[in-house]
Amino acid sequence: MSILYIVGTPIGNLEDITLRALRVLREAYVILCEDTRVTKRLLEKYEIKDKQLLAYNEQKSGASAEYVIKLLQDGKNIALVTDAGTPGISDPCSMLVQKVREVLLDVKIESKPGPSALTAALSVAGVSADSFLFLGFLPHKKGRETLFKEIAEEKRTVVFYESPHRILKALESLLKHAPKKQITICRELTKIHEEVVRGTVLEVLEYFRNNPEKVRGEFVVIVSV
Repeated sequence: MSILYIVGTPIGNLEDITLRALRVLREAYVILCEDTRVTKRLLEKYEIKDKQLLAYNEQKSGASAEYVIKLLQDGKNIALVTDAGTPGISDPCSMLVQKVREVLLDVKIESKPGPSALTAALSVAGVSADSFLFLGFLPHKKGRETLFKEIAEEKRTVVFYESPHRILKALESLLKHAPKKQITICRELTKIHEEVVRGTVLEVLEYFRNNPEKVRGEFVVIVSV
């Protein structure tokens, strides 16, 4: 019986990978990657050589779900990774897993859990995470302002991801709709320039306005009461 492994990979620091994940990457017949160049760097660090890497992206060209299903039908074990974090958590993967489950009822799909920016950020934020709402990446345009209004009314902690190109606009929207909320920004988690900034929406917005050199990298935004 073939196996499709869903493998979590580091979100920044390449040392943040499990022994189990490394074993699976060594043993898999094919590694499906979001970007083969990114995955290759991880494999080179751990001297995993001569692996077949295939680009897989549900929105772009690359290996198709049909081809992946054919490999599984042929008894090949496949490891699926993304550039960073756990596949399926605001990353490509869910459509492929759904199709595999629909077509190949006997194929095993196993999680090899690993890092996630979501849980890493919540662990250092110092906010209640007993119940929270995760929004992934917010839409660029359609419905964006409506979503900020809903965040303002939400009683639970809200978490979303944002890019450096839109982080200031996101904070400005929060200031407009939810000025009394507390904000925690986790930037560049696990990397050299990791930073956690916490305060009112206005305080955090002014911090990044006054430090434009810090408006770079990946952002996790946590909105709490």
